[in-house]
Amino acid sequence: MYSVYILKSQVDLRYYIGQTENLEARILLHNQGGVPSTKSRRPLELVKSESFATRTEARKRENYLKSLKGGNEFRKIVEMT
Repeated sequence: MYSVYILKSQVDLRYYIGQTENLEARILLHNQGGVPSTKSRRPLELVKSESFATRTEARKRENYLKSLKGGNEFRKIVEMT
């Protein structure tokens, strides 16, 4: 099972979108500073996750969410959690 997730930085209130096969381990890695793109934005809070059967499906959803980032539709998705 693969997950697409949205994290929110408690420092700058910005969002990070990613995908992984192990959601708990990946969030821990983010919050331990093991991901360069979020290291300076810790702590991060999980605001939404979605599960997919294949990595291909997860990547498609991740790319779609990233294409919306900053727009009204993205805000609606985040607020639905």
